[in-house]
Amino acid sequence: MPKLKTRKSAAKRFKATGSGKKIARRKAFKNHLLEHKSSKRKRGLSGKTTVDRSDEENVRLMMPYM
Repeated sequence: MPKLKTRKSAAKRFKATGSGKKIARRKAFKNHLLEHKSSKRKRGLSGKTTVDRSDEENVRLMMPYM
């Protein structure tokens, strides 16, 4: 059976957490148009978070060797 290909766009966006059971991602809305957003809001968007359970299966299919 041939090897499965990883979707490189997904590999750049997602990482497995330390336990490997969850998937980490970057938060949205921190790229541009930042002048009108408060400092508190921007700090909150700086951190990492986990992928929602409903989307996790799709991400794992894109990255078969994660």
